[in-house]
Amino acid sequence: MASPATTQTVRPLDTLRFDTSGPPQIASVVADHLRLLGAQGEASTGTPGTTGTPGTGGTTLVGGGFDPAHATATWADPASGLADEATVQAATGIMAVHGRRDGSPRGLAVDYAATATGVLAVQGLLAALVGQARGGSARAVTTGADRAGLLAVSQYLAAAGADEGEAAELAPGGPPFTSADGVLFELETLDPGAWAAFWKALEAPAEALRAGWRPFQFRYATACAPFPAALHLTARSHTWERIRRAAAAYGTEVCALRPLAERAAEHEGAAPWSLVPTATGRLTARSHRLPGAAHSGGPLAGLTVLEAGRRIQAPLAAHLLGLLGADVIRIEPPGGDPLRGMPPACSGISARWLALNRGKRAVEIDIKREADRRRLRELAAGADVFLHNWAPGKAAELGLDSEDLARVNPALVYAYTSGWADRIGDAPMGTDFMVQARTGVGEAVRPEGETPAPSLMTLLDVLGGLIGAEAVLAGLLLRERTGHGVRVDSSLLGAADTLTAPALRRAARGENPRQPAGFRLPRPTADGWLAPTDSDARAAAAHDLSGLPTAEAVARLHEHGLTATAVTTELSDLHHDPRFTGSISRDAHGAPAVPDPWSFA
Repeated sequence: MASPATTQTVRPLDTLRFDTSGPPQIASVVADHLRLLGAQGEASTGTPGTTGTPGTGGTTLVGGGFDPAHATATWADPASGLADEATVQAATGIMAVHGRRDGSPRGLAVDYAATATGVLAVQGLLAALVGQARGGSARAVTTGADRAGLLAVSQYLAAAGADEGEAAELAPGGPPFTSADGVLFELETLDPGAWAAFWKALEAPAEALRAGWRPFQFRYATACAPFPAALHLTARSHTWERIRRAAAAYGTEVCALRPLAERAAEHEGAAPWSLVPTATGRLTARSHRLPGAAHSGGPLAGLTVLEAGRRIQAPLAAHLLGLLGADVIRIEPPGGDPLRGMPPACSGISARWLALNRGKRAVEIDIKREADRRRLRELAAGADVFLHNWAPGKAAELGLDSEDLARVNPALVYAYTSGWADRIGDAPMGTDFMVQARTGVGEAVRPEGETPAPSLMTLLDVLGGLIGAEAVLAGLLLRERTGHGVRVDSSLLGAADTLTAPALRRAARGENPRQPAGFRLPRPTADGWLAPTDSDARAAAAHDLSGLPTAEAVARLHEHGLTATAVTTELSDLHHDPRFTGSISRDAHGAPAVPDPWSFA
């Protein structure tokens, strides 16, 4: 292989060309991201998800001194019967988790699995090129929407297969709240005292505010929040201005749900990440380019990722880099990450925590102590990537920002996964549900005629983690091509804009950005639910299937040339689901583990 070009490269894929085809929902994401990374090319479109198309997309990257790299993105194994976004959401459990708030399975009105698949395909291409630059042989990668869907529900699946039950009730209910003047809003706080003070200021019954804290606290984990009805009644008895004043006075944050049209009007078309070189001098070849280092264990084998992440976004990004072969060292506070003990557990360790952190090494560091910060800098001096999602300004305050660590390691890829990337003025707290509320996701995930509501499935935390890993891979490739260290920033805002891109384009054209009423609503059967493909939904609605067992109902539709699949309602059933034969395993602690989202050749 010729040496990758290092001249005139300002983006990681400058001087490369691509061609991509396949289902438009997947191919459009691939094409958009490759262009933003510097490649030139077009996406060939076709009819998405019909039974007459294979649902397979291929992308080839050429140029830049690299051998051609190819990515194949499919909906699923053709034998599975999963042929589009709706059937993938149904089978992988996305409909079940998203529907917990409502008490029955519901489809997301956005193409979540397809969007994640597009990002995974780009990740695979970037990883293959990084591997090539380091002497590896990866040329082709395969991924699928079924794998993306399983990855999206991996924490919920892990909890369903744990040794003990959930710590909070799985029952319908949750935000948003509604003010007396009709404003739908999200509420966020991590402090039980602030929660109590806010509701007390609004004269909520003491028992209701006490009973409401636990479901509120666990809603990220359970995807539902069965609040006492009195809290919703309290909110409806006050104006939005009164609610805002109470939140400001007592340390909580509220955010009104914004429509997609408002987000489209302010959307600047920015990439979901930014890449900025952090050094000006040429760097010499680094020891990570060991002969054969990238030939085994994945395209990132031999690289070290130092991760200081909390909750989902940064830990998931680092987890994906670990699946690609990197050695991930996790920075935890003294005594270890408190989320290790979050119920339910497998062999004494949180099942949800294992879904994001299995296989990582841990080092305990107290970042409040200068001696420990020196130790962290020493670790960063020998790392390839430093990844964190601390609160805005925290890294600079600690002397651990990109400029600080570039002084000890000019070749470092410094990655920050945030909520807002400093792109929104007066933004609320950068958490999943608040970002959903502010960016119109709450409207996008519900079809026309339904009240907007952010999904209580952690859509943006997961997609934000995927985009964070994509950004790190882009930074690693840019480093290989330029010899400079790189600062990489990604955000939940970038994830939201990626997810809602088709709806934002419709809104910008003055069209209705929402899907039609009834879109992706599963059909009840005698013993469960089924979901037809999007293209067959209207024809399937003409058949009365409510008295048939699910398998017979699916077969009945098939006799009429229509495609549908059973909706997974119990995630633990995925272990034995023939649509995913051999895919789901258990780790050393007994926790369910979903398959790697890509395979390389």
